[in-house]
Amino acid sequence: MRNKLYGVLAALLILTLSLAMACSSGSSKASLSAATPTPAASGGVVAPASSSTTSPSWSSSAGSLSSGVRDVAHKVKPAVVQITNEQVSFDQFSQPTVPVGVGSGVIYDDKGHILTNNHVVAGAQKLVVSLPDGRSFPANLVGADSQTDLAVVQISGSNLPVAQLGDSSQLQVGDWVVAIGNALALPGGPTVTAGVISALGRTVQEPADQSDKAGPFLFDVIQTDAPINPGNSGGPLVNLQGQVIGINTLVAGQAEPGVQAQGIGFAIAIATAKPIADQLVSSGHAVHPYLGISYVPLSPSLAAQLGTNEKKGDVVAQVASGSPAEKAGLQTRDVITAIDGAQVQDESTLARVLNQHQPGDTVTLTVDRGDKISDVKVTLGEMPS
Repeated sequence: MRNKLYGVLAALLILTLSLAMACSSGSSKASLSAATPTPAASGGVVAPASSSTTSPSWSSSAGSLSSGVRDVAHKVKPAVVQITNEQVSFDQFSQPTVPVGVGSGVIYDDKGHILTNNHVVAGAQKLVVSLPDGRSFPANLVGADSQTDLAVVQISGSNLPVAQLGDSSQLQVGDWVVAIGNALALPGGPTVTAGVISALGRTVQEPADQSDKAGPFLFDVIQTDAPINPGNSGGPLVNLQGQVIGINTLVAGQAEPGVQAQGIGFAIAIATAKPIADQLVSSGHAVHPYLGISYVPLSPSLAAQLGTNEKKGDVVAQVASGSPAEKAGLQTRDVITAIDGAQVQDESTLARVLNQHQPGDTVTLTVDRGDKISDVKVTLGEMPS
């Protein structure tokens, strides 16, 4: 009798354990299903994680992104043009040659104005604009600004496609964007690449020109990992609403000797580009404040030569004749350590603060000259064109 009772108890224990394991297994599957976006099968039964049924969240996200990029391309691509820069020169036998450079631009109003980069049109003796619909037009240079690397050209034609400008101040890191342009001048019209906003408010310096003159600093620039290739310069960076929020301009070079940076491109924010474009259209040039010096960043060796204890600053290398700097008494070898109370942290500080002013404004420079530190007030002029 006792053996039978033990047998019954053992059977009940095994059954209880089996039910507990089943409940535990069911609970694990439910948690995995909740964490993994899997759809409900017909009849309301949840498909197991190993099911080949496609997740609605992932598929809808991928689908909406795919269709979003496709819709953006369909909407904006017709207004993205190829700009051919023709310059006549002569070879060693006095025979004319026509070097051709190709870049991109975007038609942004119904008057045929096209926003692009200054380096796309620089030095051109003839500009030809080609549309994706096969039409080509001679283009006039309305104005160019080397300080911001922006330019506006214009074509005359009927039924020109126009891209809508957006608000780059609303961008956030992680937003999806699309870059459109004539990468490598490949036939077949503009190409489309996609990526995200990697960073905002960047300050970058453009490469030196052919005369080895340092390039200008660009401020409040958008960083993106959307691939930008030669020929993309001047083309639009577009949000998923099909609005132009930047002008693709340059990519990062080598991170260190022999190591090429990857996935780092820069676009001039439309909030910066549009006011410059408006000035170029209205007057043919953009107005910038002018100090009238060239300078180099302070280094330990320069500090030792100048006899200064300063660690950071800009050393005045040259003062332009008749410039605001000369009128204010600035001299070569002066070390500028602050502007309007903002300490000079790097090579871009001075240019960044000056960029926030207008001609006629007065700025205060903190200057270390020998063993004497003084504040020098300078009334800014207008940068010569």
